[in-house]
Amino acid sequence: MKTFDADYRLLAAMYEDGYFPDALVDKVKARVQDVIGFLETGERNPETIQQKLDEMTEAINDLQEEFEESGSEIETEARESIGETVAYLLQWFDVDIDVEDAIGAREW
Repeated sequence: MKTFDADYRLLAAMYEDGYFPDALVDKVKARVQDVIGFLETGERNPETIQQKLDEMTEAINDLQEEFEESGSEIETEARESIGETVAYLLQWFDVDIDVEDAIGAREW
């Protein structure tokens, strides 16, 4: 089983931008790490992986109100940062799912 790239900085752009509260970015990161842990088990079924990605995306959707209450929102830069992170992990684990499909359940 393959482990995720320890040198890759998840959601780097969100952490580097003061517009996004680190505590909330940490919550997004935790959802991404759930998917990483799942992929590290060796799961290869695309439908099962997509279901886990949908769960991640829906959990991130649920954070939108918290972002808004903090004077932030999941907007263009956040979408790009999340998308880049998901694209990287899909590539790392050699998962044949398009990033747009992977985060297709997004409301952001």
